[in-house]
Amino acid sequence: MRIWAVANQKGGVGKTTTTLALGRGLAALGHRVLLIDLDPHASLSRAFGVPVDPPPAGVLELFGAPPADLSGLCHASNIQGLDYVCAQSALATLERRSANQPGLGLALQNALARHQGQHDYILLDCPPSLGLLTVNALVAAAEVLIPIQCEYYALEGLEQLLRTVDLVRSHLNDRLALSTILLTMYDARTRLASQVAEDVRGHFGGIVLDSVIPRSVRVSEAPSYGQSVITYDGTSSGALAYLEAARELAFRNVRTEPAR
Repeated sequence: MRIWAVANQKGGVGKTTTTLALGRGLAALGHRVLLIDLDPHASLSRAFGVPVDPPPAGVLELFGAPPADLSGLCHASNIQGLDYVCAQSALATLERRSANQPGLGLALQNALARHQGQHDYILLDCPPSLGLLTVNALVAAAEVLIPIQCEYYALEGLEQLLRTVDLVRSHLNDRLALSTILLTMYDARTRLASQVAEDVRGHFGGIVLDSVIPRSVRVSEAPSYGQSVITYDGTSSGALAYLEAARELAFRNVRTEPAR
């Protein structure tokens, strides 16, 4: 069971879109995939048609006393092999609870440890912050996948995320590796996009996927219709790019660390 934390504290880089599309792509390859929405804004959950008010049981129950069993919180999507666990807005209150419940940082890791063998791939859709929920994802995951948009300030804030990854690896999860970077929102018409892609590849080397996700109206529209771009318009450039990225994930087994 491979577990990725899809993380970048910068908002608007395509974390949820990437989580949804890669999950759909991996399922299309015949794998059992679980997507876990850790963002209190619940964008991934809404893409699956989950009601916001009242929300069904989901991630919040993993932080209960006693915690719920993860298997009981999994919902089957309309895509064969693709399941999800929804988020709730009340997740935003966990930061305040953590002072009195120090074990909350390990809640997701404990839940996934009891879930071994039920899915082949698990993708954790992190919120745009480095708080308790993202730390939970980094503690529970074996790999980090960072979507980076090919725009100005693309690398802004990444240093803080990389420091957090190092801290988690040093103190809580020595298995954690920064294994994958995916370039998103690439506009081939601009020299800026090419320069950003070149800079990212020059800095991070072989962990950057060959597949690049183009800036596409179809990619942006799909979640509002409760679909990934692959089911929304499977012939679009964005869908084909995400399918190729999913194939790369499935067949790349080397977990490497870049030079910093």
